[in-house]
Amino acid sequence: MRYPTRLFPLLATAFLVAACDSAPEATVESTLEAGDPIAGLSEEERGRFLLGKALFTRLTSPEEGLGPTYNQTRCSACHTLPDVGGSGTTEGTLGKARLWENETCNLLEEEGGDLIQKEATPLLLATGYEPPEQTPPSASVRIDEPALAIFGAGLVELIPEEDILSREDPEDADGDGISGRAGRDISGHPGMEGQLGRFTRKAEWARLYDFVDAALRTELGLTTPRSPEEQSLNGTPVPPEADPAPDPEMDEEAMALLYDFIRFLAPPPPEVITSAAVQDSVDAGQQLFDEVGCAECHTPTLRTGPSDIPAMANQTLNLYSNVLLHDLGPENSGMCGPYATPSEYRTALLWGMRFKENFMHDGAATTLRQSIELHGGESE
Repeated sequence: MRYPTRLFPLLATAFLVAACDSAPEATVESTLEAGDPIAGLSEEERGRFLLGKALFTRLTSPEEGLGPTYNQTRCSACHTLPDVGGSGTTEGTLGKARLWENETCNLLEEEGGDLIQKEATPLLLATGYEPPEQTPPSASVRIDEPALAIFGAGLVELIPEEDILSREDPEDADGDGISGRAGRDISGHPGMEGQLGRFTRKAEWARLYDFVDAALRTELGLTTPRSPEEQSLNGTPVPPEADPAPDPEMDEEAMALLYDFIRFLAPPPPEVITSAAVQDSVDAGQQLFDEVGCAECHTPTLRTGPSDIPAMANQTLNLYSNVLLHDLGPENSGMCGPYATPSEYRTALLWGMRFKENFMHDGAATTLRQSIELHGGESE
């Protein structure tokens, strides 16, 4: 973003914290909490994590490019539980709308896109615009979704594609009733067409960077070097007087810092079990989880591949997901995806579930038991 003079003191403080916080890896491992960086990062990498976190949590003003329509004034407003980078609450749900017609998903770009912005800047209000943005008239469904946690997302990006695709069975060739298939990228960036999707409930983004880019544009209304034009207001161009900030409103370095913060976020740590009786119960539950077939979709463990960041290479991830799309049945139909039917969803990552308040794609379940009971389709 373009606010250098105000940000310099903040950046300097972050560098000092990073320099003082370069404890040995064993210490970092033993004190890891939700929202911490991945253990074993270099001092420079931890510094970039802290700089990115400062941007992620910083309030953005209209003078810096916020809006003119938006949902929140800072990234961290949606990612709160149990700490920065976590999941959202039902109070902060994101309104999304799409059209599913003739087995095709339309993102309604000509009507302002599929994300509904709830707020508007003073300059836009002065033009007579009245928020919130309207649900596009042609939409077949609107869903309000809590934000997903982004813990460990950078590691998910490093799982080798062949490991994920090896678990596909789109025609249910083995007859077990489970037919997961890969989501595909919708970014439109050259070379990414149809690449394996890993992020969002519909597995629509192959690269974490592109997902971050899209979130900035749609949630905060910030234009970026890759997407320098403002989104329309339900298909109507933004009045020039309502958006005086020069485009792009985010520069390359700010984008890189935000990306580094998110990709360096560690997975949520497992709960420490100190009771033998509780451990016995956990072990029995794990055995039942496997016997029932839950692990066919919620794959307990995957590994990252090579990385130019040594701390991220060849790491074991207890994410409990195969990162594939699975059909949860017509009773769980919601939004479609360009490569997903309304009832298909990327298998939810089960790490950090104890930090969540709501479950399922629309937050309808308030307990894990309810979430399990709501599973239909392939999970039958």
